[in-house]
Amino acid sequence: MKDQAQKLRELINRRNRSTKRTCSAKVVAITSGKGGVGKTNVALNLAIEFNASGKKVIILDGDLGLANIEVLLGTMPKYNLSDVIFGRKIITDIITEGPNDVKFISGGSGIGELTRLTEIQIKNFAQNLNLLDKIVDIIIIDTGAGISDTVMTFLSIADEVILVTTPEPTAITDAYALLKVFSDKVKGNDINIKLVVNRVRDEREGHRVYEKIKKVTDKFLNINMENIGSLPDDENLEKSVRRQQAVIVRYPKSDVSKALKNVSEKILDIKGDVNSNKGLKMFIEIVKNKVNLTKK
Repeated sequence: MKDQAQKLRELINRRNRSTKRTCSAKVVAITSGKGGVGKTNVALNLAIEFNASGKKVIILDGDLGLANIEVLLGTMPKYNLSDVIFGRKIITDIITEGPNDVKFISGGSGIGELTRLTEIQIKNFAQNLNLLDKIVDIIIIDTGAGISDTVMTFLSIADEVILVTTPEPTAITDAYALLKVFSDKVKGNDINIKLVVNRVRDEREGHRVYEKIKKVTDKFLNINMENIGSLPDDENLEKSVRRQQAVIVRYPKSDVSKALKNVSEKILDIKGDVNSNKGLKMFIEIVKNKVNLTKK
């Protein structure tokens, strides 16, 4: 009698063969040097805007062990990423649909660092990611804050990296620390970072923060940085969080909602390299290679 894992693998393979879509999903990683700067709010509201533009979008909660997206949406998922990694479900079974057609995958708990998975767990994960790659247009990865191996892996495979910070000195310092570690991890490669400065008094403050970070990265790091917008310090954002609703839905005419719409338009306008070797396939190879190294 076939075990559960084998049955799941056969189901994944059948679904992969039946999917006609050949292009890969665009992977957008939303990250930050420290927590509390509004990264998850940015990810959620961008997903809603991408949906409104006609794109098929899913949010992958990359802050493993925590539940940021589901808390903001007020939606309790039945399954999470650990069910896929440990071979209990396939990835299409664990997609949760929240309000406003937001689809997300909960990070779950008990996973730890992705690079510490066993060979069997990597195989399960790889097959599932291949399926996810074929059914959506954009995958938004809401990474954890900081410089863990898992965060660096997510940033390495993203087609677009969106760094969120605030004007606070500690947030700027931590943002630079993340960029430095990321630059060290991918030496020899050009790195393109899109900056979003949250909770600014006005656009000039956001531009000053951008110039401050860019001046240091230009001097010391191999990073190309682009300012794609600032988000005002708008009380409507806090009100929407308390109501567990996206601000772009609850207060669509607010200043912060208008700014978020502008940011989403800029991301959608970015022309990606059609021959890019990034995306989920690259993620699979990165983690596989790290598993192989641990065996030697």
